[in-house]
Amino acid sequence: MNAPLDERMDTVYPYLVEAAAEAARVAAGVDPDRLDAPSRCGDWDLRTLVNHWVLYSAHGLEHRARRLQLPEDLTGRDFAADEDWAGQYAAQLDRAVAAWSAAGTWDGDIDLGFARQPAPEVATLVWAELVLHGWDVARAVGQEFRLSDGAAALLLHVVDKNAALYRQYEGFADAVPVADDASVYERALAASGRDPRRAVLS
Repeated sequence: MNAPLDERMDTVYPYLVEAAAEAARVAAGVDPDRLDAPSRCGDWDLRTLVNHWVLYSAHGLEHRARRLQLPEDLTGRDFAADEDWAGQYAAQLDRAVAAWSAAGTWDGDIDLGFARQPAPEVATLVWAELVLHGWDVARAVGQEFRLSDGAAALLLHVVDKNAALYRQYEGFADAVPVADDASVYERALAASGRDPRRAVLS
C-alpha cells in the first residue's frame, strides 16, 4: 500500500529542491528599498515577512533535519539588515536541502518542542511554508513564485489537510473563493487564505 502523498520522500524531496531554487530566485529580486513597505501578509511589512521566511524556511528546515532547536541568536536576528541577505539565504537553503538528503533523515519522529511528528510530515509542512511565504514575498515585490504542476498538487494536499488547524492559530486567513476553472495552484493559495487574483504590488 502506498504511503500518503505527503509521507513519501521520493515525492516531497524533488519539490523541496524545486521550491528552494525558486525561493532563492525571488529573494535575489527583492529591492532593498522595498523592505519597509507593506507585504499584504497580515500587518507585517516586507522586512518582517522576509525575516520570518528566512528563519523558518531555511534555518528551520535545516535544524529540523538535524533534530536541533533554533538557537536564540537566530530567532532574534534581522536577516534583511545584511546587504547580502538574499545570497546568504540561498546558501542556507542549499544547506537545508542537503541536510534532508542525508540517509535516515526522513525516518522516525522530530521533536518540535511542543509535540513530536513524523519527519516526512515536518518536512512537508516546512516546505509548504517556504512556498506560501515565498509567494507572499514575490507578490509584494512584483514577481511570481513559480511552481510545477506536481508541486502545486502537493501544496493543495498539504493546505487542505492542515487548514482548519492553522486557522485556529491564525496561521491562515479564511479561504478565498475562486472561479470554477481556477488552477490547482490558485486553489491551494485560496485555501490558505491568499487571493491569487489580487494584482502584485508594484
